[in-house]
Amino acid sequence: MPRPVIFDLFHTLVPGGDPERDRVVGEMALMVGVEPAALVEAYHATWRDRMTRWDAAETVRILARRLGGSPTEEQVARAATHRRELARRLLSRVRPETVAVLDALRADGHPIGLVSNATAETAEAWPSTDLARRFDVAVFSSDVGLAKPDPAIYRLAAERFGVAPADCVFVGDGADGELAGAAAVGMTVVRTTEHNDSDPAWVGRALTALGELPALLREPTGGR
Repeated sequence: MPRPVIFDLFHTLVPGGDPERDRVVGEMALMVGVEPAALVEAYHATWRDRMTRWDAAETVRILARRLGGSPTEEQVARAATHRRELARRLLSRVRPETVAVLDALRADGHPIGLVSNATAETAEAWPSTDLARRFDVAVFSSDVGLAKPDPAIYRLAAERFGVAPADCVFVGDGADGELAGAAAVGMTVVRTTEHNDSDPAWVGRALTALGELPALLREPTGGR
């Protein structure tokens, strides 16, 4: 039986949009009355909390107050909406070639999964995307309170497929130590550099284009 293929999201299936993220956070700062550069810095510093604990509105409220602001709930809601709109835009930027890879894998019988270190607004936007209907399992850090490279988040995805981690293939750019985390639980790991070269020290199999993946998994070793 073809093995489940579990993907990372940002810098793997869609571009990360990092400069745009910072620009949007700067715009949010003006909405809640704090200094833009300070809010951008606070967003970067609280990445772990934002992807496992806080929703969009909580993030705005907490960080604005830490920076000396006192936003109204209307201001918080406006800024949070601005952030949610960004999430929808980023997820809409999946390339047709990427969709074709997913469809090819499904045609070959591979169940498809996602394990993403992502904030709540991304998880909220996911069900309405073209990507979502192609996935059998989607695990977001903000939903489960776990983040890569914690072994538990990989094991959770495998459990949802009803298989052992060693029966899964993990595909990612390598941010957050995700490749080593997947390998540590026994997954076959494939690194992609199509969108970003996030883990250049990784010595395992690497693809310059995601389109190479279906043929790799058709090989007798199945990418092992």
